[in-house]
Amino acid sequence: MPLVIHLVTTAMFVLLGILFMRGKGAFLIAGYNTSSPAEKARTDEKKLCRFMGKFMFVLAGCWLVVASSEIFHTIILFWVGFALFFVAIIIGVVYANTKDRFKK
Repeated sequence: MPLVIHLVTTAMFVLLGILFMRGKGAFLIAGYNTSSPAEKARTDEKKLCRFMGKFMFVLAGCWLVVASSEIFHTIILFWVGFALFFVAIIIGVVYANTKDRFKK
């Protein structure tokens, strides 16, 4: 049963990645959907969505490592995948919030 949950989680990250890579789903990005209309006008929505799509694919890969711990019955893969997942989140958040990368 845990393998199914891990694979469903991975699939959700992949589906979100596909949605974002197509330039859609900006309303799902928390900081973007709560910003003012003036701030949204200054943001390159396509560029932001493409970054979030790539980010979702990275998170899916990390979670796939977690899922492989169930397949190979080893706890070390779980902890490696879990650590990669949180390191990827920290790097992604820092990258997205520095240097005005998504401004028009």
